[in-house]
Amino acid sequence: MGCYWACDSLFGATKGVLQTRVGYAGGTTESPRSKHVGDHVEVIEIHFDPKQITYKELLELFWKNHEYRESARLKREYMTMIMYHTDEQRLLAEASKSEQQVQEGEELVVTEIVPESHLYPAENHNQKYRLQGHVDLAKGLDLTPELLQTSHLAARLNGYLVGVGGLPQFEEEVGKLGLTEEQAQYVRNYLIQNEGGGLSC
Repeated sequence: MGCYWACDSLFGATKGVLQTRVGYAGGTTESPRSKHVGDHVEVIEIHFDPKQITYKELLELFWKNHEYRESARLKREYMTMIMYHTDEQRLLAEASKSEQQVQEGEELVVTEIVPESHLYPAENHNQKYRLQGHVDLAKGLDLTPELLQTSHLAARLNGYLVGVGGLPQFEEEVGKLGLTEEQAQYVRNYLIQNEGGGLSC
């Protein structure tokens, strides 16, 4: 889906998503790293509450927010790929790709739909990359390398700080995030400043 920093922010602040982590999968290279990915693809792992957001809705977000056309000519590291965990997910992914292809007409949709494979977590500095750029906030929240991969709070803030999710959603859940008022206002300020600005790597 392209660079994983952007999609980590996008999905992390999506209502119903519980946690995210980025890494490498889909290849055969042993122990890939950011400068030596080999034949792996940059991916994001998403844990979500199906009572709040469906797999189909996650697929819709996927199609709206990345480049999946043949004309994009992306390197394998950034290729467009959906990994499924169950037959139900596979069928939904294939159906969504078919729907997207109808919309595109003659432009070929090159997204690969493949079984889930071993995820090699990305390096610590690549987990919740946007949040880690706010050093004092991250330090104040005591976000260890492990928490950067497993914390619901880290996933949310990683999106909110770049303007994803929107102010109404933030206000709706800020009381459950465990932030001090100073921390909440800090996040609020960046959310307002960056909302609608788009995501980039």
